[in-house]
Amino acid sequence: MAARTKFATQIDPALLEQTRAIAAAEGRQIQSVVEEALNDLVEKRRQSKPRPLVMAHYEASVAQFGPLHERLSK
Repeated sequence: MAARTKFATQIDPALLEQTRAIAAAEGRQIQSVVEEALNDLVEKRRQSKPRPLVMAHYEASVAQFGPLHERLSK
């Protein structure tokens, strides 16, 4: 099992109560629900950045066809 680190934070009371309700309904500890939520957030943010290969193709396309795109937009 991976080591755990304690940390303190503050949260909206209604959100905390909803999180506790989820944990209780699923028979889980609140730390498990919070860790899942943080993992989901990190993954969502990681995926929101374009992959380097995609950006390289985009930049090459702009370099090659930029003037054409400008003329077509007018």
